[in-house]
Amino acid sequence: VGDPTVGAAEGTPIPSTTATTNYHRTQVDGDGIYYRQHRPKDAPAVVLLHGFPSSSREFDALIPLLATRYHLIAPDFPSFGQSDVPSPAVYSYTFDQLAETIDALLEQLKITRYTLYLFDYGAPIGYRIMMAHPERLHALIVQNGNAYKEGLGPKWAKIAEFWADPKAHPEVIDAFLSYEATKQRHLAGTSHPEAYDPDSWTDEFAHLSQPGQREIQAALLYDYRTNVASYPAWQAWLREHKPPTLVVWGANDPSFIAAGATAFRADLPDAEIHLLDAGHFAREEKNDEIARLILDFMARHPG
Repeated sequence: VGDPTVGAAEGTPIPSTTATTNYHRTQVDGDGIYYRQHRPKDAPAVVLLHGFPSSSREFDALIPLLATRYHLIAPDFPSFGQSDVPSPAVYSYTFDQLAETIDALLEQLKITRYTLYLFDYGAPIGYRIMMAHPERLHALIVQNGNAYKEGLGPKWAKIAEFWADPKAHPEVIDAFLSYEATKQRHLAGTSHPEAYDPDSWTDEFAHLSQPGQREIQAALLYDYRTNVASYPAWQAWLREHKPPTLVVWGANDPSFIAAGATAFRADLPDAEIHLLDAGHFAREEKNDEIARLILDFMARHPG
């Protein structure tokens, strides 16, 4: 595949490598938050919000392809990646709280105008941030980050039973955190398994197997019901504010199905929607194509 930056905007892009990424750790309300960053002078900011059960590392291949033109920041949420894992006794593992922490990080870094890249768990975090600060959002890039009930695949029916009575359904958490589920989040829906690095799911499973993670991840899965309840409010916000929006969606994702991508048309008729022949972690096999789409979209919406 050719250079995804070619034709994205006028001029010749500067070659970029993974060396453009810097790695940082800072204290946010007493907790250590880790983030990846590439910061060219005066470049527009793009905030990359990762999914479950990964970390900002999932953007390692994408960042260099965007770094010639944009200030990129990719944080690890508390209890994910290299960020601290505060005890549930002192930190509330809810999407409200995760959003507050990431919002505080952006405030601390003085990033007050940005495009949000929303993926999986990063989507409900990003939607909360944009609703808190509508004036700060330049544009949205959504990749398998659900905001519509139409986008929930069949497995969510079982998760809904867990929401109704968590103690009666420990098997839901057992399955959710299992090695096979962690592996299939990457491979389900792909016809190109050779494009996927097994280190992704083995490292994620090792992380999920650490002491305390079961309690933390069960709390977040239980709280996910608040995201579904918030869908109408998020949709109303999109209808009112109509941010420039690019949807790049792994159409074969069994968790957040393709209908979740096309549903954006109801509230954002001008949204650019691309269904890709890929699964949930679509970047692992469509990274260059996604980068091209982002660069083209951003060039046409410079702000």
